[in-house]
Amino acid sequence: MDAIMTGISFFQKGGMVMYVLLLISVFVVAIAIERAAYFRAADSGRRFAHDFYLDMANERFEEAASLAKSAHGALASILFDALKKTQKGENASSFMEIQSGIELSKLRRRLYYLSVIVTMAPLLGLLGTISGMISAFSVFNVQSGQASAITGGVGEALIATAMGLCVAIIALSVHAYFSQRVENIVTDMEQCFSVVEASADKLSDGQVN
Repeated sequence: MDAIMTGISFFQKGGMVMYVLLLISVFVVAIAIERAAYFRAADSGRRFAHDFYLDMANERFEEAASLAKSAHGALASILFDALKKTQKGENASSFMEIQSGIELSKLRRRLYYLSVIVTMAPLLGLLGTISGMISAFSVFNVQSGQASAITGGVGEALIATAMGLCVAIIALSVHAYFSQRVENIVTDMEQCFSVVEASADKLSDGQVN
């Protein structure tokens, strides 16, 4: 209980900027939760991409189609539709390119906000610190106890900078995590699309159910 009260006290000493930073931190957490839920539904997984690639590379087209049909996620859906188009003699390259572009756009949604917060949060913390230091040095004309007043004011002002850095670090971690997942998905897409295109002639002579 004492720790909570101490934390609240420090928070209030940081000034009005602390409330803005708190709101931003809640926004970062909300984005992290929303993106995690979306990626769980949309990401077919690296294991799926690996197994699909092996099936296609070894000309196990029926197994590859069955795997794509039963798997969840955007990549599996795109690949299954591409296999059907290729089996019918249609060119699936443009289809895969368009659909993957749409899906990657959805995957990257809201990640831009995190990159903005990474830059903005430390600046807001610095703004709060400068504001606090201005207030602290305004007591310079007080006739007694001015040194301790200034020192205490500067110490309280630095709380805002610490808060801003913490928010930026959290936002940077979340952004880096999801950006890396997007890059992995891009790699999986390129690998799977290339093997589908390479097998187009053989697929057109076979049958995909």
